[in-house]
Amino acid sequence: MTSDDRRTTLVCLPFAGAGASFFRPWSQLNDSLEVRALQLPGRERLIDMEPYRKVGEAADGLFRDLVDQLGSTRRVALFGHSLGAVLAYELAHRVAAAPDLELLRLFVSGSPEPGIQRPHRATGLPDDEFLARVSEFAGYSHEALNDPEMRELILPTLRADVELHEGYVPSTTQPLDTPITSVRGTEDTLVDSDDAAAWAKVAGRDFEYVEIPGGHMYLTDRAPALLRLIASSL
Repeated sequence: MTSDDRRTTLVCLPFAGAGASFFRPWSQLNDSLEVRALQLPGRERLIDMEPYRKVGEAADGLFRDLVDQLGSTRRVALFGHSLGAVLAYELAHRVAAAPDLELLRLFVSGSPEPGIQRPHRATGLPDDEFLARVSEFAGYSHEALNDPEMRELILPTLRADVELHEGYVPSTTQPLDTPITSVRGTEDTLVDSDDAAAWAKVAGRDFEYVEIPGGHMYLTDRAPALLRLIASSL
């Protein structure tokens, strides 16, 4: 057995406005993980495709993409941050129900338990107010939004992602038959510790709650620590 054969496949789901390329550097950060990322339409190589606005439709499409990507790989773990967490959760139910796939663990990050709606919303706000609210949520503003041409290109997809997230209703009340780890930045002002730890309610098996130093977007500069956590949990 080669070292590649022993690596666990970690499938990553992007947060609002992000694409699969965000996770590309992660493949070099931990030798025990084979990091793959699923792409949402409306960005990067799928820029011409209409973005999803319903989580159920997104999860169905992502499941088809996952099966296409996996090839002979049968054992996977899933990771998602913020919007990616609810997408990963819905995808996890589909993977767990597939007889020829084994879901090792679900890692959810920067997210309250499924079904909790945040009190302040961004959907439907005028552009400047929308971007200010999204920046408030995330605790940072992407520099590309300062460029008028890039902003015009990014804004429709970002709006669709936020609508997707804010309109999310869980597809099932059944516990997920796989272990779950919930991860939160210690200084996250968007998701508090109680809401992040409440993922235990939907875990049908083992549950772990962990904090990593940083705010809501801690994973932008704490990826090595996050991947060490994931690898040790697996």
